Amino acid sequence: MTAEAITALTPRPVGLSTFVQWWRDVTFLHWAVDPELVAGLLPTGTRPDTLDGVTYIGLVPFLMDRGGIGPGPALPYLGKFCETNVRLYSVDDQGRRGVVFRSLDAARLLPVLVGRTLPRLPYKWAKMSVRRDGDVLTYTCRRRWPGPRSVESRVVVKAGEPITEPTPVERFLTARWGMHLEWRSRTLYLPNEHPSWPLHRAELLALDDRLITAAGLSQPSEPPVSVLYSPGVPARFGTPADRTSSGNERETAN
Repeated sequence: MTAEAITALTPRPVGLSTFVQWWRDVTFLHWAVDPELVAGLLPTGTRPDTLDGVTYIGLVPFLMDRGGIGPGPALPYLGKFCETNVRLYSVDDQGRRGVVFRSLDAARLLPVLVGRTLPRLPYKWAKMSVRRDGDVLTYTCRRRWPGPRSVESRVVVKAGEPITEPTPVERFLTARWGMHLEWRSRTLYLPNEHPSWPLHRAELLALDDRLITAAGLSQPSEPPVSVLYSPGVPARFGTPADRTSSGNERETAN
């Protein structure tokens, strides 16, 4: 994908909701990587989504809030918990762009069990926290199950000024309107819908992470090329479609 192509994309409603949630106090850390290094980690029928010849590894800690089944309402207790995901960026033959989760650490056991069983996503149960002190946010994670328990992560960022016009890279990394996942020897695309991210510049104050290597990726040797913060957005997920489906399922970004 080129920078010019990103600016022409707009979001598309998902229709029927399968579940809803808010993503709050979200930090996006990203490292550029050669697409060939991660191509083998993506589901069948997808390939690394690239911008100007590179793709990215993302480490994204946040607070999940107001999660609910179908159109809602939010589930008490189970609908709010900390989460951190390690993700890659994908595109399929239909042109639908999304993310591929290599791991999703979450602080509630029941959602982890459901996520591992139904969509078969790589959820992990972890002890986690998000603490805010003014503009400084500290995210911690220590994996409980499945192990190893030595897998930990600590991210400290300082949120800065709002971004009025995101760069092509910032749009590429955050404007993702679905996910690709493997299900019973098939690759499915699960679309989502949400407002444009209100993004802020952010400064990385500290990073001590083992989630990336535990997800089967090489430990980055350099600082992230992009550090962003968002107070969050509400999101709705639609119904999954097979990667070979046709029609109006082309994924778009904003």
